[in-house]
Amino acid sequence: MKYFFLSEGWKVGRIWAFDGLWQVTAWRRQPDIQRLNICLVEDSEVMWLYQVEDAIVTVEVQPELSVPPQTPPQNIGQVVLKRLISAEQVIERLGNGFAKCHLQNIHSVVK
Repeated sequence: MKYFFLSEGWKVGRIWAFDGLWQVTAWRRQPDIQRLNICLVEDSEVMWLYQVEDAIVTVEVQPELSVPPQTPPQNIGQVVLKRLISAEQVIERLGNGFAKCHLQNIHSVVK
């Protein structure tokens, strides 16, 4: 598995595998991308941790449409993430910052 952090208010766009742009018809499925319930908070910016399958090499991300109507539009149209990180790098990053874990069910962790 590979990982990346994505700021809240941004979404995943196009995906590239080792052989080019992800084609659902060729792979016969959607790419495996999951937002985990772990985020970093730095200077009031929330960055969620995403997990992707090993076949994914590049992820395009873009800001979502402004959720509150009074929010000004983003100046950045899209960003391409070419350096996805390993689990060890995630742990190192979490150790260097203030991390929060959002749990939906505490009983699934504590037994």
